[in-house]
Amino acid sequence: MKLCQALRKADRFRTAFDFAGREVAHWFPGHMAKGLKQMKANLKNVDCVIEIHDARIPLSGRNPLFQDTLNVRPHLLVLNKMDLADLSSTQNILKKLEKEGVRNVLFTDCLRQRDDNVKKLVPMVEEIIETTDRFNREENRDYCLMVIGVPNVGKSSLINSLRRTNLRKGRASRVGGEPGITKAVLTKIQVSERPLMYLLDTPGVLPPRIESVETGMKLALCGTILDHLVGEDVIADYLLFSLNRLEKFGYVEKYDLQEPSDDIQHVLKRIAVKLRKTQRVKAITGVGNITVTIPNYTAAAYHFIRAFRKGELGQVVLD
Repeated sequence: MKLCQALRKADRFRTAFDFAGREVAHWFPGHMAKGLKQMKANLKNVDCVIEIHDARIPLSGRNPLFQDTLNVRPHLLVLNKMDLADLSSTQNILKKLEKEGVRNVLFTDCLRQRDDNVKKLVPMVEEIIETTDRFNREENRDYCLMVIGVPNVGKSSLINSLRRTNLRKGRASRVGGEPGITKAVLTKIQVSERPLMYLLDTPGVLPPRIESVETGMKLALCGTILDHLVGEDVIADYLLFSLNRLEKFGYVEKYDLQEPSDDIQHVLKRIAVKLRKTQRVKAITGVGNITVTIPNYTAAAYHFIRAFRKGELGQVVLD
């Protein structure tokens, strides 16, 4: 019933997001610049580059600085977090990527204990390497791969998943929910016995200048930029805009709204009430100061964003 109401009201929703002259924070810490230099320095020892990106933004936010790297080595694009993405448009995504010169694509969910797609990675990489020149590594019997990508897309999770799948061993790379966990290029990490295959983990690297505010907002929504650099209130509003645009109205039932809304303040107020997220503030009146209880909009925005990142508001592709 609520879904039918939502579809009837869809014409009330915003058709464009008002960025109001905002600029996305350019987050390029020193360890990213250092990491990029280390990647280039290690490239001579690499047979294949594995670029990992978020499946919810398969086109947006891929770092153009990687192009120099990708152009000189075989390349596999891994679109991770497929469990959070609406894969009904997979063919369109693959066609657009092919136009950009990306032909080897693999969707994964590296946090799943058993992901059949992760099992495909080693054979895919082996075939890619065997059908191309190995440059100065022809005499080496092992394969060396480099994993690259923007922050918090699952590079370390991929390494750990490969070790779990192929070697029955535990994690070798630290995993975190915030961008910027891996700070430096690590030593070789074995991920396969037959064939003998190693990976070089690298820090997540954002471009020094993000191509557009919209791209930056998508990156922020997917957690690749620290929230406070953009503002959780803005990210929450862009999330609401995106869910309505994609007709993903799961938030209505989750937060006990009467109907979909395009008003972020209204939605955050309902979230705060449902979750009992309140704060006490002092108010100045004609008879003196009093303490009143009001909804905690910041806490509500935090919960709204994290619910999206966990897939609790539906599967989406933002591109």
